[in-house]
Amino acid sequence: MQLLLLLAVFVIATCGLIYELVAGTLASYLLGDSVTQFSTIIGVYLFSMGVGSFLSRYFNRNLLRWFIQIELLVGLIGGFSAMLLFIVFPLSASFRIVLYVLVFLTGAGVGLEIPILMRILKDKVEFKELVSRVFTFDYIGALLASLLFPLLLVPYLGLMRTSLFFGMLNIAVGLFLAIKFSREIKRPGVLRAMAIFLILAELVAFVLSNRILSYSETLVYNDRVVFATSSPYQRIVLTRNKKETRLFLNGNLQFSSADEYRYHEALVHPGLQAVRSPKQVLVLGGGDGLAIREILKYSSVDSITLVDLDAAMTKLFTSNSMLVSLNQGSLLDSRVHVINGDAFSWLRDNRRQFDFVVVDFPDPSNFSIGKLYSNTFYKLLYQALKPEGIAVVQSTSPYVAPRSFWCIDETIRSVGFHTAPYHNLVPSFGEWGYILAMKDSVYHAPTVYVPGLRFINVATAQQMFVFPQDMRTTKPLAVNKLNNQALVDYFEEEWSTYLE
Repeated sequence: MQLLLLLAVFVIATCGLIYELVAGTLASYLLGDSVTQFSTIIGVYLFSMGVGSFLSRYFNRNLLRWFIQIELLVGLIGGFSAMLLFIVFPLSASFRIVLYVLVFLTGAGVGLEIPILMRILKDKVEFKELVSRVFTFDYIGALLASLLFPLLLVPYLGLMRTSLFFGMLNIAVGLFLAIKFSREIKRPGVLRAMAIFLILAELVAFVLSNRILSYSETLVYNDRVVFATSSPYQRIVLTRNKKETRLFLNGNLQFSSADEYRYHEALVHPGLQAVRSPKQVLVLGGGDGLAIREILKYSSVDSITLVDLDAAMTKLFTSNSMLVSLNQGSLLDSRVHVINGDAFSWLRDNRRQFDFVVVDFPDPSNFSIGKLYSNTFYKLLYQALKPEGIAVVQSTSPYVAPRSFWCIDETIRSVGFHTAPYHNLVPSFGEWGYILAMKDSVYHAPTVYVPGLRFINVATAQQMFVFPQDMRTTKPLAVNKLNNQALVDYFEEEWSTYLE
């Protein structure tokens, strides 16, 4: 009996932490700001475990039966938690309430289980041995969960199937105990039937999880979802209507095929056209190949190195015929060398210098992305640029988030770069900003552009470097450093105010 119940502790700990990680990851996908989401969810989970531990004092009879029932309840709530949250998110303004209620109930259940289990075993094991064994199995289970979650579960099962799988595992433990100790508990047949029913229900949901997720995404997006997948780093969704294809990463629009040329022409050509005979080009981010499509319009370019974290993105944009047509097969060009890895780490180890560098990361909505806008990162960028080279950094909207935009400019200049900020209108996003960074103090605006562009010409480019007063800020700005991430705070404040 001792060993079986201690193994139950191991499963409880593993499943409990998995539910917590699923909730934190899903919240960061849907709500952004992973630091805040994980911090609050961990806090609520630990608090609820304390509440559960406190309430365990009121369970005085039929402890083994109560333990099995709680096991089934935790498996039910935790197992269906991800599916419920995906469905509730597009339908309810009270998503956060549902999220924290589920986390609280799961944590309270886990908090009940351990004290009740220790009371079941107290007459069978010496107290110091009991405490040692229970917490040893508990912590080992937590370690296993923390390793399995990022390495195997999210990449291969996804969040919904992961929670359902561990829900079934939770319930299976309860079922096993109900069978093994049927003589020691009242009405074991009811518990067995309940456990079997719950396992079958979660198994059906597991099999249908892709359809359920697709249904929830049709509620989020106005257009038809034509492709969706989860990578270890993000949820990738493509939607389609009669006029355009749209790419969403973690629910955030990345481009529309109707007007992405405005963004990518503005991102690439004002800087690259100003470099004399560019040969070596580096692209950080931009795994869709759309910036590279523009770079390949320069015949002097003989090598483009693309560093993008997510192999799922670069694979998608080299294999999907609709997307390959959009980027004109740029990632399949022999001059393009794709590296799937962290741009910060790659740039730190890099010893090459480039004529032109495109920095095309998502907006700094959380600290993991904010480091790619830090002075430490820009010092590495400075080393990777040739003396006469130019870099360009996508820099969010100077209209919606002027403090964020000019903070990026301030941070780039803090490492020795000279900058030339500019902006243009992209209908899908509004006014969007970019910053050219040079070691030379003077930016020489091109007097001619490569043929075949749909948006950029000499006249439109001149206008992009003029900022009206409502895109500026008079407030003092901090340099974005790794240890303060001031930019993330600016960004969250400005965009949340704009979206209210």
